[in-house]
Amino acid sequence: MKIVERKKHIAFYIGSLHKGGAERVFVNLAEFFLEEGYRVTMVTQYKYPDKEEYSLPEEIKRVLSDLAPEEINNSRVINFFRRVNKLHQIWKNEEPDLVLSCIGKNNFMTVVTTMHTKTRPVVSVVGEAKEEYPNRLMHTLANLLFPFASGIILQTERSKYFFNRRIQKTAVILPNSLNPDFMKPRYEGERDKRIVSVGRLDANKNHEMMIRAFAAIREKYPEYTLTIYGEGELRGYLENLTKEMGVGDSVFLPGVIPDVAAKIERAALFLLTSYSEGVSNALIEALATGLPVISTDVPSGGTVELMTDRVNGLIIPTGDQQALEQAMDCILGDAAYAERLGREASKLQERLAPERVNRLWQEYFECIMNK
Repeated sequence: MKIVERKKHIAFYIGSLHKGGAERVFVNLAEFFLEEGYRVTMVTQYKYPDKEEYSLPEEIKRVLSDLAPEEINNSRVINFFRRVNKLHQIWKNEEPDLVLSCIGKNNFMTVVTTMHTKTRPVVSVVGEAKEEYPNRLMHTLANLLFPFASGIILQTERSKYFFNRRIQKTAVILPNSLNPDFMKPRYEGERDKRIVSVGRLDANKNHEMMIRAFAAIREKYPEYTLTIYGEGELRGYLENLTKEMGVGDSVFLPGVIPDVAAKIERAALFLLTSYSEGVSNALIEALATGLPVISTDVPSGGTVELMTDRVNGLIIPTGDQQALEQAMDCILGDAAYAERLGREASKLQERLAPERVNRLWQEYFECIMNK
């Protein structure tokens, strides 16, 4: 009788699959491991019927870990322990060899619930560590629980120093791969007089500073427009701000769109003005597209992992509107310089090509599973 070799089984644990940077990274990784012949399971705490989600191939099983209505108790403490038990039972029933989790408390849950199972937990910090673990209790729990994980993945060298020395020694730095939609030759024609940005319309992205800086330079560059792709709770505020600043006819907020790559590739300039980020997928994509880019130097080190100031883009301090205005003037006022920055930026395609980066993740996972 022929013996069928058991496929290695990898699970991913995340809050949901609604459209965001971490969610897209997980879906891309899940599809890669499926294509490589692994069995893949996606465990999410929630499934939002009213939000657009990333789709999964039919071969990837999806499991929900949140409590069903009939399982919810009036006591928050009881509900917490029921959630822990339910996730623990999922690992026991599904028996993945390895589970990758990300974002804040999800990492804690993964380490705790995989104890006394066959599953090896790998935790990842995809955002700014201080944002994911913002208070003393969360910071302490991270330092206590992460050493019990089989693997720890960070995205920047700076983020290591948020954690204790034991974690600093064992954590690895693994980048996110580039979205395949952005793996294409750089546009070399005449650029549209458009400034673009991509990101959720929230306070952290600091689109207010972007709009104010655009208004400040508009007299010198009246032919340019600003388009911010994304949706969020500050839409109304930002729309009112554009009218207040007198740029309502030149600033556009089209929301979330399906083909960002095609919409931004001919733009003259890309802006990222966030106060904090991990390694921004929007920034990765703008650089790989070959756009001249201005980005804030976020505390995590995510920007400097991707950019060298004045080589493949301009880096400014967070919250510094004057620096942003000067950088915009520098790029919009010198087309040849902007072109040099964009060509250097496009070299990121080679560094973060999916086939290269995904292999790094695969090698790391195999090392853990084969221990």
